[in-house]
Amino acid sequence: MTEAVLQPRRPVAQFFWYLRRWPIIPVLIIVTLCICAIFADIIAPHDPIDSSLRARNAPPIWYPDGTTKYILGADNLGRDLLSRIIHGSRISLIIALASVSTGLVIGTTLGLISGYVGGFVDEIIMRFVDISLAIPVIMIALIVVVVFGQGFWIIVGVLVLFTWTGYTRQVRAQVLTIRELDYVALAKVAGASHFRILTRHIFPGVVHILIVIASLNVGSVILAESVLSFLGAGIPPPTPAWGAMVSSGRDFLTDAWWVAFFPGLAILLTVMAMNFLGDWIRDRLDPRLRQID
Repeated sequence: MTEAVLQPRRPVAQFFWYLRRWPIIPVLIIVTLCICAIFADIIAPHDPIDSSLRARNAPPIWYPDGTTKYILGADNLGRDLLSRIIHGSRISLIIALASVSTGLVIGTTLGLISGYVGGFVDEIIMRFVDISLAIPVIMIALIVVVVFGQGFWIIVGVLVLFTWTGYTRQVRAQVLTIRELDYVALAKVAGASHFRILTRHIFPGVVHILIVIASLNVGSVILAESVLSFLGAGIPPPTPAWGAMVSSGRDFLTDAWWVAFFPGLAILLTVMAMNFLGDWIRDRLDPRLRQID
């Protein structure tokens, strides 16, 4: 009888084992984000731009004076918060994918060239990396917005300027190790061209690093875009962006806290899910960090 009481419940223990072994919750959050971004026009109950002054700062549905029309409430212009958060997921996801993919291509190319060629070329590329890392992102973004104005590609360009450096440094470090291996030396002896050696023999050895960095960068880029939108240097209004929504609600925290809270919660959940998934991918792909279950 005592042994039966002390034994853990198998279904509960197995459930938590799956949660620890597989990133179930982060994947569910990311899948929900992707569904909202793809089908925003269908899922959103209202147009994210339409406003109604009568519904200005309308409370969420669980308040006594809340209505089913505005489930999460309305902002200071009477726009449905839920619809704007759903459409804002599309903006965040598109900007993250465009910035990360562009930075990945640029950074990987420069990292391969820097690590394989070495010498003066390596010095030039790495000095550009050092300069890029020393420049404050927020200040440059604000200057660029003042000079060129707000826009989607302006934000993507600013974010790309500061995402390619991580790929370059990590790929270069890996290439410096791979180029000394025997199969690369045999390819050189066999007369393979430098392009073939880079693409067929060295690049496959850095793919797992690229996957890890990209998965971790998505959350960072979404957070950076939200910060820029919060400061007024992101996507121009009235296009819904999570950071801009938080910024517009900071003046109503005492009377309508939901205007800033729910967009901020969306940012928090998305960034945490991306980071947890990135950590899981790193643990699985890096044999030095792989855990024995």
